[in-house]
Amino acid sequence: MIKIAIDGPGGAGKSTLAKAVAAKMGIVYVDTGALYRTIGYYVRQHDVAPDDTEGVIACLDDIRIEVKYEDGKQNVYLNGENPGDKIRTPEMSMYASKVSAIPKVRAFLLDTQRDIAKKNSVIMDGRDIGTVILPDADLKIFLTASEECRAKRRYDELIARGQNVRFEDVLAEMNQRDTQDSTRDVAPTAAADDAILLDNTDMTFEQTVDKVIELANNCK
Repeated sequence: MIKIAIDGPGGAGKSTLAKAVAAKMGIVYVDTGALYRTIGYYVRQHDVAPDDTEGVIACLDDIRIEVKYEDGKQNVYLNGENPGDKIRTPEMSMYASKVSAIPKVRAFLLDTQRDIAKKNSVIMDGRDIGTVILPDADLKIFLTASEECRAKRRYDELIARGQNVRFEDVLAEMNQRDTQDSTRDVAPTAAADDAILLDNTDMTFEQTVDKVIELANNCK
């Protein structure tokens, strides 16, 4: 079994990369960000502000999250229903960032994430996988790219989903989230001491995938 942790700021391509590596290596991909987005989605649906800590905590008693792997894809179910792309909007990115800064929210999801890793060879991506969720990971990577490059990737992703967004707004929201995630008191975005820094600004997607697989194979 192998555990791979990929951390880094938004728009670095962590999720897309992790999915591709998982498919090529035949291991389980765990989209941890989707878990926080799902909580953010529930909070938003119930008109609770994401920075209303007590309000968010009160919601947890009514939230049941299940992770299912269907046709090789991770789906997150919220109280029995799959919200799909509704959790993938820029607004839900901001909600996810804010609710994930609440210690009780992180504790609420910690066991779910670690339990999956106990039972499977996994690759997880997020912002504190190597430092908090899987500190014993066999391979830790901190994936990053320039701000403009990351914003362009996120913009292209949203446009492909049919969302009406402006590049300038995506860049501004990404910079705001970078600041929130890197300066928060609880589990800030940071590279683990033993993580490998991988800047893929000037790398193709295929080159990035091949590099991670090469690093993973060196761990065996």
